Amino acid sequence: MDEREGAKRRIRMVVAYDGTRYAGFQLQLGVPSIQGELEKALGKLLGGSRTVVFGASRTDGGVHAEGQVVHFDMTGRIPAEKIAFALNTMLPDDIRVTDSRRAADGFHARFHATGKLYRYSVWNARHASPLHRLTHAHVPVPLDMDAMRSEALTLVGEHDFRAFQAAGAAGGSTRRRVHRVRLYQQGPHIELLIHGNAFLYNMVRIVAGTLMDVGRGQVLPGAVARALTSGDRLDLGVTAPARGLTLLRVFYADDDQADAYFGVPLR
Repeated sequence: MDEREGAKRRIRMVVAYDGTRYAGFQLQLGVPSIQGELEKALGKLLGGSRTVVFGASRTDGGVHAEGQVVHFDMTGRIPAEKIAFALNTMLPDDIRVTDSRRAADGFHARFHATGKLYRYSVWNARHASPLHRLTHAHVPVPLDMDAMRSEALTLVGEHDFRAFQAAGAAGGSTRRRVHRVRLYQQGPHIELLIHGNAFLYNMVRIVAGTLMDVGRGQVLPGAVARALTSGDRLDLGVTAPARGLTLLRVFYADDDQADAYFGVPLR
């Protein structure tokens, strides 16, 4: 590995954050963003011109992450594995770099991703939890977990998910593959895990909202199948709140370990 003063290196990092205060991952003028905070900290660490950070997922405002992956290019002699420690002294308390390492020169956090794993969390109790108010959607009525699980299984496979995207989404193919989906419940805490090759804009939140609407009897079972056939967003339920969504992991060809997240009880 070349760490001479003038040699350019590509750095790959894993970033965790509480997205409550941010307008999303992507840099936006006049509002706080995760990318903006990372680039600000890198500016302090590296100096010179702006260091552009590229993320694997453009998470929306209020969405959290445990395993967002980013990359950037730098010169200098700072060991790659030390960058995380240095940046964490400069970042806000709600953003942390959990891993930093040298990447192959051509590595791209977004375009080389082979899959993503999201978690949607629900607090299903009569009264909301003050401890989970920023990380869970609150549903005060009982949910039919069997109906929700049956509905969720319809998602698995490769489909045209055009009905599962928000208005104003970018163009391009709407075909995606959902590898696995699982619903866990432990007391009032419910987790939806969904693993796919990629997701459309707001797709996971629309899935979560539809499953919750089926679970409380506001949408008839079979909504997912109807929407996959019709392509009509109106066949589905509401878009679930952003605060319940967390990007758990981004997968690459060299480290696809999605099996570890399925078939285990809730923490």
